[in-house]
Amino acid sequence: MRLIQYLEEGQPRAALVESDDAVRPIRLAGGTYALARMAIASRQSLSAVIEVRLDDDLIDYQQLVDERRLLPPLTHPDPAHCLVTGTGLTHLGSADTRSAMHAQADESELTDSMRMFKLGVEGGKPAAGEAGAQPEWFYKGDGDCVVAPEAPMPVPAFAEDAGEEPELAGLYVIGDDGRPWRVGYAIGNEFSDHVTERFNYLWLAHSKLRHCSFGPELLIGELPEHLEGNSRIVRDGETLWEKPFLTGEANMAHSVANLEQHHFKYPGFRRPGDVHVHFFGTATLSFADGIQTRDGDRFEIALPAFGRALRNPLAFEADTTDTPVQSL
Repeated sequence: MRLIQYLEEGQPRAALVESDDAVRPIRLAGGTYALARMAIASRQSLSAVIEVRLDDDLIDYQQLVDERRLLPPLTHPDPAHCLVTGTGLTHLGSADTRSAMHAQADESELTDSMRMFKLGVEGGKPAAGEAGAQPEWFYKGDGDCVVAPEAPMPVPAFAEDAGEEPELAGLYVIGDDGRPWRVGYAIGNEFSDHVTERFNYLWLAHSKLRHCSFGPELLIGELPEHLEGNSRIVRDGETLWEKPFLTGEANMAHSVANLEQHHFKYPGFRRPGDVHVHFFGTATLSFADGIQTRDGDRFEIALPAFGRALRNPLAFEADTTDTPVQSL
């Protein structure tokens, strides 16, 4: 089961994806967030709450795209109560052999990044009830940093780079008792400034404070173990760069449960009613192949199990906003 969100008379409305061409609206004001809150409160599955509220009529999917009415598949009514975070060095990528090489290397010769990767390979998938290796973690922003599918991705004038990061995102709502509930998964473009990160790894936090996007569809239920996707950059109607990528736990050093545990172990991330968007990491970057993006380039990230591709054009900002601090 897959959902989208779209604008209807200025308000979010959720819909069930029936096909590549049509979606079926769900009769409940407030979109996916309201559906999740109702499911939590009634102790029903999300699919059960949805099935009894499906509209009889279908809506043309492409028309929603053309009218720019698509929203991220989960939003909070107050963007300040949506926390966007992520984890890095979580995927094996092409490194079944690479991870073995790391495991054999002299510990003193490893960079901090490779040590972190090695920790994940060795302890990122603990048995149920056990604590696993702690992953790298970073903060991206609140709900205001999220760009809707098909909408332009802003690039600040001070940015050194604007690079895609194709990955999965987990979408969560915190119950009134402080328990995190996973609503589902979506394709994500975590989007980072890799030149800034490369100059000094201690600038990783700066490099992550950029916009991002996820969706357009939310996958409800279990995540497939193995997922094969494709990441592409289109410039002037032509494919500039394209590469396949692998994700799902079969291709990850960490289990999703371990990544979730190390995020939600902090009480501040279990505030009742909040929404969390948590990116699970990537293994494929155009930056690694020497690609430099420019204004108007379009990112396209596709995973067949998630329906339509996530697409966002780049919009480079010309001026840096002057924000001097005033003394009270």
